[in-house]
Amino acid sequence: MPFTSPILPPGEPALAPTPYRDLPPKTGDAPMADRRFRIDRSAATEEFGLACQRIIPWPGGDAEPPVGAMACFLKPGGDSDPDCHNQDEVMIILDGTGSVTLDGRLEPPFRAGDVVVLPRNQEHVVHNTGDTELSWLSLYWPLHEPAIRTDNEEVAA
Repeated sequence: MPFTSPILPPGEPALAPTPYRDLPPKTGDAPMADRRFRIDRSAATEEFGLACQRIIPWPGGDAEPPVGAMACFLKPGGDSDPDCHNQDEVMIILDGTGSVTLDGRLEPPFRAGDVVVLPRNQEHVVHNTGDTELSWLSLYWPLHEPAIRTDNEEVAA
């Protein structure tokens, strides 16, 4: 499966946001209620063949966070769409049982409480093998995929 990241011609520089770690600390003026999120299935939208609730920590301000997060929900017996991206991803399984096919290989099953690592640039499909909805928190980084040059040399973000 081809990369889903933007393609740049050889020699063309990529524009990168200021890394989060290089920005001054926030003053903490946002109330705690603005820094807390509740995982809510009803707030999820359909993406990747499943329901996803986008949750980005560090709301507000001018800086982008160094990671992205989303709560994911997959119906019983369901499979996600195949996905492949130039970002590392970790799935923290909240409820249910399942497995993942990683670059065509079916990996060992997982259940609530497990953590599953999805390396960058490997196609993955999540399978709900149980009778109840499978839910997990997905953390991925960097927030935006680094651009890939047409000569396959990665551009620093």
